[in-house]
Amino acid sequence: MEAELERVQTRILNRIFSLELCLSLPPGSAPRRRDTNTEARLSHILRSNGVSDFAFKTVASDYYDCPLESRRHILDAASIHHLCKSMVLVNTQAPSYVIDCSDRSNSKYYVVVIQYTARFNAEALKNYLYALNNGKIAKKKFNLRLAPEEVSAELTGYGHNAVTSIGMKTDIPVILDEAIVKLHPDFFWLGGGEVDLKLGIRTSEFINFVKPFIVSCSST
Repeated sequence: MEAELERVQTRILNRIFSLELCLSLPPGSAPRRRDTNTEARLSHILRSNGVSDFAFKTVASDYYDCPLESRRHILDAASIHHLCKSMVLVNTQAPSYVIDCSDRSNSKYYVVVIQYTARFNAEALKNYLYALNNGKIAKKKFNLRLAPEEVSAELTGYGHNAVTSIGMKTDIPVILDEAIVKLHPDFFWLGGGEVDLKLGIRTSEFINFVKPFIVSCSST
C-alpha cells in the first residue's frame, strides 16, 4: 500500500515539475535554432504558392507533456482552440478499385485538420463524402478511421506528432474542419514536419493554397 502511494506521489511530483517547466517559458520564448531542412523546404513551398503570413516555432522536447493552455502560451496562440493537428485517415471500406488518392472525391486516404479541443466526427465526414459523390457510392463504402502510424509516415513523410498537410510525400486530399475557419483571429497552429517544429498560418492563405474540403466534422 505504501509502495503504491509512493509511486502515485512520484508521478504527481513529476507532473508538477513538467508543468512548471512549461509555464516558465514566456510567450514566444521557445528556443530558436537555425532553419532546418524541413523548415527551409516548407517555407519555400509556402512562399512559392502565395502564402506570406506564416511562422515556425521550435518547441521543447516535453511540449506534448504540457496541457493545452501551456502549449498556447509557448506558441503565443490566440487561444487553445487555435491549436490544431493533422491526422491521416483511411477508408477501410473503400471499393477495391480505390487504392490511392487520385480521386479527391473518393480517395483511399484523407488528411483531416482538427482542433485539439474538438472530437472528430467520422459519421459527419461519411455523410459529406456520400453527398459529394451524389449518392452514387453506397454510404457503407465510406468508413474513415485513423491510419496506422507507419502508413501515415509512408504517405506523408512525417512521423508521429509531426504531420502537416504542407509538403506531404503524397498528394493526399485535405479536409479542414469548419470550426477552424470560424476562429478569430484567423491564424491557427499545426504540426510543422518535425516533432519539435510547429507551423502557424493565416487560415485564408492556407485555404487558398491547400484547397481543402471544408467540412463540419467535429464536436466539442
